Amino acid sequence: MGSSQQAGRCKKPTSPTNARATLEAVRKTVDTIVLLTIAAVTGATGTSDVTATVGSSSVFDCPLKSNVTMVTWKINPKVGGSCTLGYRADQNKTDRTNCSDSIHWKFRPDRDPTLEIRRVEIAHEGDHTCEVVTTEGNFHKTHHLTVLAPPRLSLYCDDHGVPVCEAVAGKPPAQVSWVLESTSSPKEEAHDNGTVTVLSKFTAHSANRTNTTCIVSHPAGNQSKSIACHPLGKLPSVHSAFKTPFSPLFMH
Repeated sequence: MGSSQQAGRCKKPTSPTNARATLEAVRKTVDTIVLLTIAAVTGATGTSDVTATVGSSSVFDCPLKSNVTMVTWKINPKVGGSCTLGYRADQNKTDRTNCSDSIHWKFRPDRDPTLEIRRVEIAHEGDHTCEVVTTEGNFHKTHHLTVLAPPRLSLYCDDHGVPVCEAVAGKPPAQVSWVLESTSSPKEEAHDNGTVTVLSKFTAHSANRTNTTCIVSHPAGNQSKSIACHPLGKLPSVHSAFKTPFSPLFMH
């Protein structure tokens, strides 16, 4: 009897602190299971970065799944309104809202929901998200499209015989430099469509400006062009002639 009472006295009841810790651990475990279940059902497949040049074609893939009931492409450009392409398997029907003719399904959407832009424009820059609904759950993928606009290189001589180099309407702005060292500071002019024109005048202490070469560096490709400008000769100064006491103009 004494030994039984002694054993009972050695067993301590669970404290409120330990009980709360146990419940918190159970709650975290349940939350983790729920989050994993949600992730498995929604099937989020992340994002990708895509770069395209103006005038080229661009293709955006979509999660390929079986038992597809609906596919929706949502295009949200940085500037302007959004557009959508949709496909419903139960009606075997496609629809489009506010999308230009250059945006279309590359294949039959019931077999492959890939999206294609035939001729990329600056207005297409933005997010292109594919959402797929299946009997297994929902899946989506977002493509961040960045559009490059190669600048047009223009090289000419100004009225003073100074070489002028312009990288016209580039996106992003081009880098303009000269083969011969120049102290010119390029000037930028932004346009409403997001492109920028960069102008640089060749300025150097040397009067030799023959075969001057301009180099335009841009992510869409580098360009170079050469030109030979002939500086205008100095005209006789009338003022200096009259300032000379022994000028022949005063001798009769």
